Amino acid sequence: MDGMTMKKYRREAHHSFPRDLAHPAMRVFVNRSLAMEKIKCFGFDMDYTLAVYKSPEYESLGFDLIVEHLVSIGYPQELLNFVYDPSFPTRGLVFDTMFGNLLKVDAYGNILVCAHGFNFLRGPEIREMYPNKFIQRGDTDRFYILNTLFNLPETYLFACLVDFFSNCPRYTSCESGFKDGDLFMSYKSMFQDVRDAVDWVHFKGSLKEKTVENLEKYVAKDPKLPLLLSRMTEVAKVFLATNSDYKYTEKIMTYLFDFPHGPKPGTTHRPWQSYFDLILVDARKPVFFGEGTVLRQVDSTTGQLKIGTYTGPLQHGIVYSGGSSDIVCDLLGAKGKDIIYIGDHIFGDILKSKKRQGWRTFLVIPELAQELHVWTDKSAIFEELQSLDCFLADLYKHLDSSSNERPDISSLQRRIKVLSYKIENGFTKKVTHQVMIQQYTDPQGVDFAAIPHTEHACSDSREEKLPFNRKKPPAEPEPGSV
Repeated sequence: MDGMTMKKYRREAHHSFPRDLAHPAMRVFVNRSLAMEKIKCFGFDMDYTLAVYKSPEYESLGFDLIVEHLVSIGYPQELLNFVYDPSFPTRGLVFDTMFGNLLKVDAYGNILVCAHGFNFLRGPEIREMYPNKFIQRGDTDRFYILNTLFNLPETYLFACLVDFFSNCPRYTSCESGFKDGDLFMSYKSMFQDVRDAVDWVHFKGSLKEKTVENLEKYVAKDPKLPLLLSRMTEVAKVFLATNSDYKYTEKIMTYLFDFPHGPKPGTTHRPWQSYFDLILVDARKPVFFGEGTVLRQVDSTTGQLKIGTYTGPLQHGIVYSGGSSDIVCDLLGAKGKDIIYIGDHIFGDILKSKKRQGWRTFLVIPELAQELHVWTDKSAIFEELQSLDCFLADLYKHLDSSSNERPDISSLQRRIKVLSYKIENGFTKKVTHQVMIQQYTDPQGVDFAAIPHTEHACSDSREEKLPFNRKKPPAEPEPGSV
């Protein structure tokens, strides 16, 4: 079968799927073959997995509460004017607690994007702080990875705070922080204040209270969820392991299963507990996948924990607190590879369960749907880029160490830059637009690594402050020059 036939075959196979399954958000991708008939247990996280929080409403709520707490401990009242912008932050950015920068780095520590507040730095500026545009990702004392959806509000807040203190005339900027007279605040202390505020909002503040007061506003409800879990329980055991406490879990799960019918219209309504063989709250992942904590039973009437360690057999409908992945395997009578665990946290849910227990894993990545849309909508541009790449390779294919002349590829490079810009501009995140423009004008060369999308910044901190300042795309090469 030649390449053209194979390409045609694949395209026809794609369109044979039902329309709803062809939607990017409905697709499942695998890194290796998985025989689902061998899976004996399905495990679920709750937050951002079964319970999908609405964006940007939920992030805006968390952002406002964090800002209010910072003001309550002495931060300027002007911070209350901040408004969360969902188009700026993206998961996976790194905050440098020494210089106060938000960084996007690749898997090896190479810096792709660097923003100081809302000012995106150019190549020479980045190299002054980071030689070779490189960081040691393993230096966790200095670099903090913002890798969960819960981190989105604080990611944007870091940029807001650095931008505010950099432009407020009351403060003098220093390399590692700000001064107000004899008072000095380092980026490290600012970072710790924000982290403490985030923890306070989640564990002691009113985030959960405000969420359950208006579940319809903050939590997405899927009528197919009861049917999904019902079908799973017919062929395997199903368990819930969440870091949330019982009272919050009870209200969220009750809402998710609050339908007048059961798994299908016409069937009797069932309480949410009936869809699970094992329910664990206060799991404390990723510790849960290692030494774990004491397994205790929850009094479902009062929400209080019963004293003593639970040592009995698995009881259907009983809610447990704490425990470990080893205890889950014992209670369910399953081995590591018998279990597939579904979650959204690549570290707390996926990596630890895979490496420490050998569980099969299923990572929920909501951002992937938009990337697939871009991949599909701009397929013609991707194909042209691939053709240009092949053309570039052909230009150098016959050169060797005796060759004295190098081919002129300037027009080819310009065309590649233009096409790359068009692709990056298709992503909704604002981090790409400004960065791509700055890469095109970087005298050190162009970095074609994949980056998130933005227009949210001024390229020079001395410019008039225009948070959504847009600049012209790179010029098209002249017709016939490529």
